[in-house]
Amino acid sequence: MFKILIAEDDAKIRQLFGRVLMKNGYNVKGVSNGKEALEALDAEYYDLIISDVMMPVMDGNELVRSIRDSGSNIPVLMVTAKAEFDDMRLGFLSGTDDYMVKPINVNEMVIRVGALLRRAQMMNDRRQIIGGTVLECDSLTIITGGESIILPQKEFMLLYKMVSFPGKIFTRQQMMDDIWGYESSSDTHTVDVHIGRLREKFRDNPDFEIVTIRGIGYKVIKK
Repeated sequence: MFKILIAEDDAKIRQLFGRVLMKNGYNVKGVSNGKEALEALDAEYYDLIISDVMMPVMDGNELVRSIRDSGSNIPVLMVTAKAEFDDMRLGFLSGTDDYMVKPINVNEMVIRVGALLRRAQMMNDRRQIIGGTVLECDSLTIITGGESIILPQKEFMLLYKMVSFPGKIFTRQQMMDDIWGYESSSDTHTVDVHIGRLREKFRDNPDFEIVTIRGIGYKVIKK
């Protein structure tokens, strides 16, 4: 079960987020400021942080900077009452992965949390093998038939995602959310274009095939 740390000084909001996330199968702990969040991270492992920006003692941006300075890549979803571009820019520069502006739609929050966790899991695994084909995440390299192929990042992550779960169907929207990000302005046709390029490059691969599920999306199957 994924563990989520909520850093939010408003107790009612913190409790609301906690109830919603627990209802969706997550293990949750709440703290009221960035200092308490760092103490919680020292004591236990967490898979994701949801943090308010404006908090006493230590604010959200300071919290994220401290986490990133320590070398941690834990996903952070920042929540704020401020919608100004400069505030969002500061958040992303500090190392935030995603951003939501209050009032929060809790259903959207759950979707974003799931997308961030899936993306982090893909990156943490670092390597996937299907048959004799190896996908190396750190170098965006596919090794097959004694040859190495370096792919553009989005193509690599698409293939990596499908190979990580052979036989599982992924919708175009799932792929957009996980690879391009929830805020992307691209439409799902972008996925089709990238899938077409992958098929062309690996049409003779003996280990896997990319299959279209009409009207839904794509999956990778082992040959």
